[in-house]
This record gives sequence, structure tokens and C-alpha cells, in this order.
Amino acid sequence: MAKKESEISVEERLKTLYQLQTTLSSIDEKRALRGELPLEVQDLEDEIAGLKTRVEHIEGDIVSFQQAVAQKQGEIAEAEESVERYKKQLDEVRNNREYDTLTKEIEFQSLEIELCNKKIKEANVKVEDKKRELAHTNDLIADRQQALVEKKNELDEIMQETREEEEVLKAKAAELETKIEPRLLSSFLRIRKNARNGLGIVYVQRDACGGCFNKIPPQRQLDIKMHKKIIVCEYCGRIMIDPELAGVKTASEATEEKPKRKRATTRKTASKKSEESDEKLS
Repeated sequence: MAKKESEISVEERLKTLYQLQTTLSSIDEKRALRGELPLEVQDLEDEIAGLKTRVEHIEGDIVSFQQAVAQKQGEIAEAEESVERYKKQLDEVRNNREYDTLTKEIEFQSLEIELCNKKIKEANVKVEDKKRELAHTNDLIADRQQALVEKKNELDEIMQETREEEEVLKAKAAELETKIEPRLLSSFLRIRKNARNGLGIVYVQRDACGGCFNKIPPQRQLDIKMHKKIIVCEYCGRIMIDPELAGVKTASEATEEKPKRKRATTRKTASKKSEESDEKLS
């Protein structure tokens, strides 16, 4: 049966919390192996989607210009029919007034035909420009899709290598989370989310916070070593733990043997000098 929150000591909470931190940091390291690949894949997918939208717009413009050409061709056909009709009517005119009117109509319809031909020419030029733009955009899409396939394969390869280890670490993290009281866990996850390096709990290093490296007063260090309450850094807000409780060797412990080697060397030197003195006396 699991212990109640009130029965779990602060020391056990801190130990569990630090184990959770190390597990989550290991997951972060696995994800860091992917580097910028997920973002690069997303950027390529977004770029391809934008290019496809551009293709749709270009194709729509081409259709619009082609419809405009067809419309102008229809207007030319109507104008030519009118011109032919007016020319026939010229043979039946009764006075100069009718003749002038028909002549003006023929002239007007001829100008309309010229204008329509000009519009058709301009539209055809635009259609050719759009077709070139369409071909260029399709080439870009093909290039980006090839790059996307390569990036996805690279990402899948990395994920395949780390997926099993990451799943084991996730299971371990989930198990550890069940052993931490909800309020403390929530605070830890919030601190970790806001921290640049993802550290929500840190141990004391050289009398300073292991997260922001600001000095910790001696009395506060003593309180941390006592493991009687949860203590946070007054500068960065990270939870702090004693290095011994975290299972970390301090610098003083690592260099403990150096003075012994020095004393041994000193004794050896003194012994050598004594022997030299004895030789001189003899």
C-alpha cells in the first residue's frame, strides 16, 4: 500500500523529485539529438502548402485570362457580323444621312475589333507569363518535396534509434510522478517549464545555486542540508537539494587525496636529504 503524503518525509520527496528531474533531463537529451530537424520538416511542409496555394491562384488567373480571350473573340465575331450587315445596308441607303450613320457604325465596330484584338494580345502575354510562373513554382514544389522526404527519413532514423529508450524513460517518469504530491509536482513542472535549461531542482555547487549560480547564505545552506522543508532559490525560484542527497560528489571530496600525496612527497624528500647528510659526515 502506498504511503500517504503526510507520511512521506521531505528527504524522500526531494530524492524522488531529483530522480524525476534526471529522468526528464535524459528525455530532453534524447529529443535534443533530433536538433532542428522537426522544425525544418515543419517549415518545409508549410512552404510546400504555400506553394500549392500559389499554384491554385496562378491556375485560376490563367483560366480567367483564357475566359477573357474567349469573350473578346466572341465580341469580335459579333462586331464582324455587324460590319458585314452595315456594308450590305450601304447599298440600300436613300440619303447621305443614312450613309453617314452606317459609315460611322462600321468605323466604330472596326475600332471595337481592334480594341478586342489588343486585349486578346495582352491577355495571351499574361497567360504565357503565368504559365512560366506556374512551371517555376511546380519546380520549386518538386525540389522542396525532395528535401522534405530526405529530412523526414533522417528524422525517422534518429527517432527510431531513440524511441525505445525514450519510452522506457517516459514510463519511469510517469511512475515517479505518482510518488510526488500533486501540488509539489505542479510547482516543479511549472519551474522546469520556465527554466531555460529545463532544470526545476538543482543541487548546491560551491556555496551557490546550481541553476542561477547566485551565492547562498550559510544559514540557508544549513537548512538545505537538514532536509526538513522544501527550499527554493530566492533568485531563480528553483527547488534546491543537498549534493549528498542528490548523490553528487562535491569538489572537496574529489580533491581529498591530494594533500596526502603532497605529504608523502615531503617525507620522501626529507629522508633523501638526511641520507645525504649522513654520507657527508662519514
